[in-house]
Amino acid sequence: MEFTNSARNLEIVLQQHLDSATSSWLQEKIELICNTTSTKDLYLTYSLLASKVAATEVNIVQLEENPFINYLTGQKATILEVARIYLLSKVLETNATFFEPKVANIIQVADTGELITFLKYLILLPNAENYKQVAVEALRTNIATVFDAISARNPYPAVYFNDQQWNQMYLKAAFMERDLSTILKVDDRANKDLARIISDYAHERWAASRTIDPLFWRPVAHFLDETLLDDMQRLLASDDSAENKAGSLCCFRSKNDGALEILNKYPDRLKEVETGIVTWETIKNE
Repeated sequence: MEFTNSARNLEIVLQQHLDSATSSWLQEKIELICNTTSTKDLYLTYSLLASKVAATEVNIVQLEENPFINYLTGQKATILEVARIYLLSKVLETNATFFEPKVANIIQVADTGELITFLKYLILLPNAENYKQVAVEALRTNIATVFDAISARNPYPAVYFNDQQWNQMYLKAAFMERDLSTILKVDDRANKDLARIISDYAHERWAASRTIDPLFWRPVAHFLDETLLDDMQRLLASDDSAENKAGSLCCFRSKNDGALEILNKYPDRLKEVETGIVTWETIKNE
């Protein structure tokens, strides 16, 4: 999921939420910044936004399906967040060569709240890939809200992360016990290395008599080697119903002969996945 015309769409949202005086002030500041390529005015305007714009959640009545609006509402965007990203988008659209390092500096010195805003809405910035290092660095944090800003309900990792970066994020999300159902495009970004990592991590957890989120297994379906087939057998034989269902889904979707042979030993589980009674979404909702 990539967005086009983000600045224009953000402007439309702001027009619905800002009074005319604040809207005029912001447009005048953006025009000044762009015409004079003023770093000082960019930083000053960015700072002043917090005193000019309310940090209340946007409230948009949709007349029809709109992925852009759905993204903002799904992220519980505030008017202040929208204004900040709009400001940065506009100056980057005007002169990316000059303003990209200035925007990067804003991100570098941001407080936690501001960093969360950047991470949640990086996908909306022009040339968003140029800020990938910021997103990757966020994976190092142990602050849940910062980690969730890049990993949860955020299309940026699926679009721009390589496999190593994606795998790091997925494993860290499990380690931090975050909600794995909020990670987008898990099936699309599944890979053989991640399947191996998942199995290795599961074995460590089992050895320590610790539980594993059943959703953690989702990416392994198309990479079931001998070790993972043993893992599927363990899941299906478990006393935990959610683990049974995770194993059933992986085996069923793998189209692997060995996996289907294992699943056929559990006809009730096979029927549940064949009929769609059990999905990754239903496991999450248990």
